[in-house]
Amino acid sequence: QVQLVESGGGLVQAGGSLRLSCVASGITFSTYDMAWFRQAPGKERESVAIIKWHDGSTSYADSVKGRFTISRDNAKNTVYLQMNSLKPEDTGVYYCQTVRYWGQGTQVTVSS
Repeated sequence: QVQLVESGGGLVQAGGSLRLSCVASGITFSTYDMAWFRQAPGKERESVAIIKWHDGSTSYADSVKGRFTISRDNAKNTVYLQMNSLKPEDTGVYYCQTVRYWGQGTQVTVSS
């Protein structure tokens, strides 16, 4: 049974930072691409960042480039999202994802 469990969300002021974590189980983590998505109230879910398994390469949505960093620790079956210089428009539920599996999400709220 595959499980993705996110943590690290919360309430932060604009300009602040948060680090999200996602622990995976039930998969050979080191051989899966991992991604973070987010969904703001009233909006569709969107891709934020992805990290490839085979070379660790990363890609980001234009809206977060230069502020967010995705990384992974294969020994801990964990993918991270370091979020700096947060803006109110970053508010939403953040989801960890791989292939067809999704976590339950963690809420990020950025106050102005």
